[in-house]
Amino acid sequence: MSTAPESTPIRVALVDDQQLVRAGFALVINSQPDMEVVAEASDGAQALRMLDSYAADVVLMDVRMAGMDGLTATEQLTSRGADGPKVVILTTFDLDEYVMRAIKAGASGFLLKDVPPEDMLDAIRTVHAGDGVIAPSSTKRLIEHLAQILPDEQKAPPAVLDTLTDREREVLVLMARGRSNTEIGAELFVAEATVKTHVGRVLSKLGARDRVQAVVVAYETGLVTPGS
Repeated sequence: MSTAPESTPIRVALVDDQQLVRAGFALVINSQPDMEVVAEASDGAQALRMLDSYAADVVLMDVRMAGMDGLTATEQLTSRGADGPKVVILTTFDLDEYVMRAIKAGASGFLLKDVPPEDMLDAIRTVHAGDGVIAPSSTKRLIEHLAQILPDEQKAPPAVLDTLTDREREVLVLMARGRSNTEIGAELFVAEATVKTHVGRVLSKLGARDRVQAVVVAYETGLVTPGS
């Protein structure tokens, strides 16, 4: 009598125009018992067609590719609704200026292309579990940088925070500083379940898809400033 696996592996799609990069990522991902690569594409347009046929939970999306770039593909993919796959942008630090568009469009975070394998695997699991902040220190550094270069007319006005309670503002500040729910609970002396409730309300009130988008709003509005 055969037994069913305890859980379904995380289905990952790889989108990068460098075959060697995809092969390297696939080798690492497929070595894990809890995840598998279900599809690969070499540009954004191919990725969109592919994801019509193959169900994926997480998409690793390169920024710059021949044909449709990763940012355009991310915007189109996330516009399909919240039930679609989570998108993680693959980038290098010198391409930061291009990433804000993807994050604001609904990407759940980013990875540097030379990230250690274990960090990539942790990021896939983190996003799949519903937490948008990947590698908090790196994400925080990226968003701080983008907050400084983004034109004022593209930033969220401070008034968007008016619907938040004082406690929710505190939680948002700690989210922006890269704290996990457990760390936020410890700092505010509340249960982790309570933190999850506050985070959910913050996302709902800000209209944010996930934690990354909420953190972007925190910086755009000046609630949190770079280096704080």
